[in-house]
Amino acid sequence: MTSTSPERAALRPAARPRRRSGAGRAAANVFYVPALLVLGLFTAYPLVRGVILSFQQWNGFSPKTTFIGLDNYAQLFTDANFGTAMLNTFVYGIGSTLFQQIFGLGLALLLDSKLRGRNVFRAIIYLPVLVSPVIMGTMYYLLFQYNTGTLNDIVVAFGGERQAWLADAGTAVGVIVAVNSLQFIGVSMIIYLAGLQSIPVMYHEAAMLDGAGAWQRFLHITVPLLQPAFATSIVLNLIGGLKLFDVVQVMTGGGPGYSTNSVSTLIGKTYFDNQAAGYSSAMGVALFVVIALFTLVMNTLLNRSRLEEA
Repeated sequence: MTSTSPERAALRPAARPRRRSGAGRAAANVFYVPALLVLGLFTAYPLVRGVILSFQQWNGFSPKTTFIGLDNYAQLFTDANFGTAMLNTFVYGIGSTLFQQIFGLGLALLLDSKLRGRNVFRAIIYLPVLVSPVIMGTMYYLLFQYNTGTLNDIVVAFGGERQAWLADAGTAVGVIVAVNSLQFIGVSMIIYLAGLQSIPVMYHEAAMLDGAGAWQRFLHITVPLLQPAFATSIVLNLIGGLKLFDVVQVMTGGGPGYSTNSVSTLIGKTYFDNQAAGYSSAMGVALFVVIALFTLVMNTLLNRSRLEEA
């Protein structure tokens, strides 16, 4: 019986990894089936069904529907309430996104430093994300109420007059943007914290040796290397703001009148109050297209920026 020396064994070519057989690949693909079924049942089917309903006139209850072609979509261009809701949707989406990026990045930079108790502050800032938007909206509704609201009680205590924070359309829209931003600012903070902690320390140390100040290091090291975090945070916040429903519904109900509605809340009003399921489906399809276009444009711009930085 011959023995193999360690030197000879080391010279042998490494064993090639075995290719997975067709049966093995088929067995692995079976695990995708439950996820595909859930995706098809709760996402693809409602989407297709909504598109079909958008070409019909239906009250949402009767088994009879009437095909009316593009009439529902034509009505969108003449409906003043839909125009107001779409404008508000842009304000909610873009306003919340800007607010969350600025303050989320600022908090991430602060809490990435050697601040005492930073883990506690991180938990406190992220905690509202775990709260239901309905509960959050109710809490702030009690804060901004005209007669018994805490904020007006403070104003009166300092000699001021009560303000109708939620009765004026402009003020109410601003309040909703602020409330939505404050609740989900923790999401941006966590994303930026992860991005900051992935930047090698040696880059900053080398820049400091070259005499670069804190602002120069931020502009030329931190910002370029945070491009993936910017892309993730902006897209997530933008999608969440554009489909905002809970806070609007709880705090103002879309009023006064239809002045603070988002497209999402207007869809609910149109379906249940006006029993116009076909028209509300057309609104839903329009909102889907808007969100898809915004997401596509933002991803394109952010990816192009990353390529230019590289």
